[in-house]
Amino acid sequence: MINHRYPEPTVGALIFNHAGHILLIRGEKFMNRYVIPGGHIEIGETMEEALQREVREETGLEVGDIKLIGLQEALFPEHHRQSRHFIYIDFSCRAKPGPIVLNEESDEYIWVLPEKSLTLPLETYTEGLIREYLEGEKSTFQRKILYKIE
Repeated sequence: MINHRYPEPTVGALIFNHAGHILLIRGEKFMNRYVIPGGHIEIGETMEEALQREVREETGLEVGDIKLIGLQEALFPEHHRQSRHFIYIDFSCRAKPGPIVLNEESDEYIWVLPEKSLTLPLETYTEGLIREYLEGEKSTFQRKILYKIE
């Protein structure tokens, strides 16, 4: 029997706090680069439910004001040790007040202004998302799928 493999839909959260900073997490799983929280959508779960669950699991935070901001497709991304094909469905959202409690995937977190985050060691797709977010209305990101980040 042939084992069919399909792209994996995932959600990512560009989380803002009241001061306009974004939350980034870092750990060995991500090759010690900063990433946005996120993960797989489970069967029967909406994208927003998946986003809220993943953020809660990875950071302990609750989020609201969820808005779709873009799509990315990752064919065999370098930060995965296995050959994988992901569809990243990225959202912006606002953190509700509460402490951050990281799970075992991350070693540290940082709240940083989006433009300042570009000076940090970012995972490729996280960097692309932040750059396109900063472009705002000038960006073509919301009108097309970003396939590869140069």
